[in-house]
Amino acid sequence: MAWLVLVVSGVLEAVWAVALGRTEGFTRLTPSIVFVVAITASMGGLAFAMRTLPIGTAYAVWVGIGAALTVAFGMVTGDEAVSVVKVLLLVGLVACVVGLKLTH
Repeated sequence: MAWLVLVVSGVLEAVWAVALGRTEGFTRLTPSIVFVVAITASMGGLAFAMRTLPIGTAYAVWVGIGAALTVAFGMVTGDEAVSVVKVLLLVGLVACVVGLKLTH
C-alpha cells in the first residue's frame, strides 16, 4: 500500500510543479488552487509512505517520479526541448526508481 501511495504522490508532485509554473506568481486562481491541493496531497502521501518505507528510498522515488513526469510533460507540451540525451536520461532516472523498488 505504501508503494502505491508513494507513486501517486510522485505523480502529484509533477502536478503541483506544473501548476506552480502556471500560477504567474499566484496571480491566477485555478492553477493556484491546483497547486495547493496537489502539494498538500503529495506531501501527505509522502509522509504516509515514509511511515513504512525508508526515508531515503521514499524521498528518492518521490522526487524521481515527479522530476521525470514534469520534464516529460514539458517535452510533450513543447515547453521543454526534446533530445535523445534527455530521453535517455529520463529512462535512466525511471530505471533507478524501479531499481530502488526492486531492492527494497
